[in-house]
Amino acid sequence: MILINNSVNWVSEKFGSGRVSLSKQVKNGVKSAVKYINDFEKVVVDIASKKGYDYVVCGHIHQPQMKMHETDKKAILYLNSGDWIENLTALEYNNGKWRIYSFNDDKEAQNQIINETTPAYLNPGQLFKNLQHEFLS
Repeated sequence: MILINNSVNWVSEKFGSGRVSLSKQVKNGVKSAVKYINDFEKVVVDIASKKGYDYVVCGHIHQPQMKMHETDKKAILYLNSGDWIENLTALEYNNGKWRIYSFNDDKEAQNQIINETTPAYLNPGQLFKNLQHEFLS
């Protein structure tokens, strides 16, 4: 970051502009994103509290999280699945309990990754037959 910033400042000064701080801009961007996420959590938890809900379940913010929020009316469990692309996470509800599933922590699932001899493409009919076989076996 420092090397890039030095290069940017060298070019900027050659064109008569002042120095810039890329790290400051990145920090401000991150702070804004964190504030937005925190504001989002607060708003959805407040709405859930007013409606009498016990949970908020959402995703696509890319931050897998399970956190209890205390409101003036009640405690609300905030659940965010994260995402399957970057974090490889999902929400799982089993035996009356929520948890965040992480593929990266699931050694058994990782051992079952399709190997290189498996065809790269199966048509939808074959995929459906394979799923039926898996669930009915």
